Amino acid sequence: MKLQHKSIATVLVTAMLMVTSMATMAEQAPKPEKLIQWRQSAYRFIEWNVARIKSSIQGTYNKAEVVAAANAISGIANSGLPALFVAGTEKGKGWHETAANAEVFKDRAKFTELSNSFSKEAIELAKVAASANDAAAIKEQFGKVTRSCKACHDDFKGDD
Repeated sequence: MKLQHKSIATVLVTAMLMVTSMATMAEQAPKPEKLIQWRQSAYRFIEWNVARIKSSIQGTYNKAEVVAAANAISGIANSGLPALFVAGTEKGKGWHETAANAEVFKDRAKFTELSNSFSKEAIELAKVAASANDAAAIKEQFGKVTRSCKACHDDFKGDD
Protein backbone atom coordinates (compact mmCIF):
# COMPACT_ATOMS: atom_id res chain seq x y z
CA MET A 1 0.00 0.00 0.00
CA LYS A 2 2.84 2.40 0.84
CA LEU A 3 4.34 1.74 -2.61
CA GLN A 4 1.07 2.75 -4.27
CA HIS A 5 0.95 6.02 -2.30
CA LYS A 6 4.53 6.80 -3.29
CA SER A 7 3.75 6.06 -6.93
CA ILE A 8 0.65 8.21 -6.88
CA ALA A 9 2.49 10.98 -5.06
CA THR A 10 5.33 10.81 -7.60
CA VAL A 11 2.89 11.03 -10.49
CA LEU A 12 1.05 13.97 -8.90
CA VAL A 13 4.28 15.86 -8.14
CA THR A 14 5.57 15.20 -11.66
CA ALA A 15 2.29 16.39 -13.17
CA MET A 16 2.32 19.56 -11.05
CA LEU A 17 5.90 20.30 -12.08
CA MET A 18 5.05 19.79 -15.74
CA VAL A 19 2.02 22.10 -15.54
CA THR A 20 4.07 24.72 -13.69
CA SER A 21 6.88 24.45 -16.24
CA MET A 22 4.48 24.76 -19.15
CA ALA A 23 2.82 27.82 -17.59
CA THR A 24 6.21 29.41 -17.04
CA MET A 25 7.24 28.68 -20.63
CA ALA A 26 3.98 30.15 -21.93
CA GLU A 27 4.60 33.31 -19.93
CA GLN A 28 8.07 33.59 -21.43
CA ALA A 29 7.01 33.16 -25.06
CA PRO A 30 8.21 36.11 -27.11
CA LYS A 31 5.65 38.73 -28.02
CA PRO A 32 4.65 38.94 -31.70
CA GLU A 33 6.43 42.30 -32.03
CA LYS A 34 9.69 40.71 -30.88
CA LEU A 35 9.34 37.81 -33.34
CA ILE A 36 8.72 40.31 -36.16
CA GLN A 37 11.78 42.33 -35.08
CA TRP A 38 13.97 39.22 -35.05
CA ARG A 39 12.93 38.13 -38.52
CA GLN A 40 13.28 41.66 -39.91
CA SER A 41 16.77 41.86 -38.40
CA ALA A 42 17.74 38.45 -39.80
CA TYR A 43 16.65 39.36 -43.32
CA ARG A 44 18.39 42.75 -43.20
CA PHE A 45 21.57 40.99 -42.09
CA ILE A 46 21.24 38.60 -45.03
CA GLU A 47 20.63 41.57 -47.35
CA TRP A 48 23.83 43.27 -46.15
CA ASN A 49 25.86 40.10 -46.72
CA VAL A 50 24.36 39.57 -50.19
CA ALA A 51 25.44 43.14 -51.02
CA ARG A 52 28.97 42.37 -49.78
CA ILE A 53 29.25 39.38 -52.12
CA LYS A 54 27.69 41.23 -55.04
CA SER A 55 30.14 44.10 -54.57
CA SER A 56 33.09 41.72 -54.56
CA ILE A 57 31.85 39.89 -57.66
CA GLN A 58 31.26 43.11 -59.58
CA GLY A 59 34.36 44.89 -58.35
CA THR A 60 37.69 43.75 -57.02
CA TYR A 61 37.31 40.17 -55.79
CA ASN A 62 38.03 39.81 -52.08
CA LYS A 63 37.95 36.15 -51.06
CA ALA A 64 38.00 36.84 -47.32
CA GLU A 65 35.02 39.19 -47.66
CA VAL A 66 33.07 36.68 -49.76
CA VAL A 67 33.82 33.79 -47.39
CA ALA A 68 32.75 35.81 -44.35
CA ALA A 69 29.55 36.99 -46.05
CA ALA A 70 28.69 33.52 -47.39
CA ASN A 71 29.20 31.98 -43.94
CA ALA A 72 26.99 34.66 -42.38
CA ILE A 73 24.22 34.02 -44.92
CA SER A 74 24.48 30.27 -44.40
CA GLY A 75 24.34 30.65 -40.62
CA ILE A 76 21.21 32.77 -40.67
CA ALA A 77 19.57 30.71 -43.43
CA ASN A 78 20.01 27.60 -41.29
CA SER A 79 19.01 29.13 -37.96
CA GLY A 80 15.33 28.18 -38.10
CA LEU A 81 13.86 31.32 -39.66
CA PRO A 82 10.44 29.73 -40.31
CA ALA A 83 9.95 29.52 -36.53
CA LEU A 84 9.68 33.32 -36.51
CA PHE A 85 6.56 33.15 -38.68
CA VAL A 86 3.94 32.02 -36.17
CA ALA A 87 0.28 32.78 -35.62
CA GLY A 88 -0.11 36.28 -34.29
CA THR A 89 2.68 37.72 -36.46
CA GLU A 90 0.67 37.98 -39.69
CA LYS A 91 0.29 41.68 -39.08
CA GLY A 92 2.09 43.95 -36.74
CA LYS A 93 5.12 46.05 -36.25
CA GLY A 94 8.63 44.99 -35.39
CA TRP A 95 11.14 47.66 -36.41
CA HIS A 96 8.53 48.57 -39.02
CA GLU A 97 5.28 47.06 -40.29
CA THR A 98 5.74 43.41 -41.32
CA ALA A 99 6.10 42.74 -45.04
CA ALA A 100 5.15 39.06 -44.74
CA ASN A 101 1.93 38.43 -46.60
CA ALA A 102 -0.87 36.17 -45.40
CA GLU A 103 0.20 33.31 -47.70
CA VAL A 104 3.15 32.55 -45.38
CA PHE A 105 0.66 31.46 -42.76
CA LYS A 106 -1.72 29.69 -45.16
CA ASP A 107 0.74 27.66 -47.23
CA ARG A 108 3.31 26.49 -44.68
CA ALA A 109 4.36 23.54 -46.83
CA LYS A 110 5.45 25.76 -49.71
CA PHE A 111 7.02 28.32 -47.37
CA THR A 112 9.01 25.56 -45.66
CA GLU A 113 10.04 24.11 -49.03
CA LEU A 114 11.33 27.48 -50.23
CA SER A 115 13.06 28.12 -46.91
CA ASN A 116 14.77 24.72 -47.13
CA SER A 117 15.89 25.50 -50.68
CA PHE A 118 17.39 28.78 -49.52
CA SER A 119 19.17 26.98 -46.66
CA LYS A 120 20.59 24.35 -49.03
CA GLU A 121 21.82 26.91 -51.54
CA ALA A 122 23.34 29.05 -48.76
CA ILE A 123 25.29 26.06 -47.41
CA GLU A 124 26.59 25.37 -50.91
CA LEU A 125 27.55 29.03 -51.34
CA ALA A 126 29.66 28.88 -48.18
CA LYS A 127 31.39 25.74 -49.51
CA VAL A 128 32.07 27.27 -52.92
CA ALA A 129 33.29 30.52 -51.37
CA ALA A 130 35.79 28.62 -49.23
CA SER A 131 37.26 26.80 -52.21
CA ALA A 132 36.96 29.42 -54.99
CA ASN A 133 39.73 31.80 -55.85
CA ASP A 134 37.89 34.16 -58.18
CA ALA A 135 34.53 35.83 -58.76
CA ALA A 136 33.62 33.62 -61.71
CA ALA A 137 33.52 30.55 -59.49
CA ILE A 138 31.17 32.28 -57.02
CA LYS A 139 28.74 33.78 -59.55
CA GLU A 140 26.81 30.62 -60.39
CA GLN A 141 26.12 29.60 -56.79
CA PHE A 142 25.46 33.19 -55.72
CA GLY A 143 22.84 33.32 -58.48
CA LYS A 144 21.18 30.20 -57.07
CA VAL A 145 21.03 31.79 -53.62
CA THR A 146 19.54 35.04 -54.88
CA ARG A 147 17.02 33.15 -57.05
CA SER A 148 15.95 31.17 -53.98
CA CYS A 149 15.43 34.50 -52.16
CA LYS A 150 13.38 35.87 -55.05
CA ALA A 151 11.23 32.73 -55.24
CA CYS A 152 10.18 33.17 -51.63
CA HIS A 153 9.71 36.94 -51.98
CA ASP A 154 7.51 36.46 -55.05
CA ASP A 155 5.11 34.26 -53.12
CA PHE A 156 5.36 35.44 -49.54
CA LYS A 157 6.61 39.00 -49.26
CA GLY A 158 4.46 42.07 -49.52
CA ASP A 159 5.63 45.64 -49.79
CA ASP A 160 8.29 46.96 -47.44
